[in-house]
Amino acid sequence: MPLPDLNPELQFQTARSGGPGGQNVNKVSSKVELRFHIASSALLSDAQKELLLQKLGTKLTTEGILLLTSQEHRSQKQNKEELIKKFYATLEKGLRVPRKRNTTLPTVASVQERLNAKKIASEKKINRQTPRGADSEE
Repeated sequence: MPLPDLNPELQFQTARSGGPGGQNVNKVSSKVELRFHIASSALLSDAQKELLLQKLGTKLTTEGILLLTSQEHRSQKQNKEELIKKFYATLEKGLRVPRKRNTTLPTVASVQERLNAKKIASEKKINRQTPRGADSEE
């Protein structure tokens, strides 16, 4: 199910960022912070909200707000565009349901190979032991 256009529900905040830029860093607020409150979204279904709250738990604040930042570029516009891409990629990843794994039985050849390896390891350890009666001096 494709994601709806969530841009009206996104909140942006800017700040001064570190990194390259020289004196420009001290004058321009190029760091962009995106906030998205999942629970209050009118465009996401309840199932989608629940799934996102479960999967994105580490990226959410205590109020359930998804918080992402970008300060890669010197331009606020570039950071905002990159952040929107990052936001949609995060949501896509959070909404992806993993395929159910089909359980399979090991093949006869792999079972035999494992048993042979165990037998070889066992024999190797038996050969390391000193023979009984050899350590007592008569």
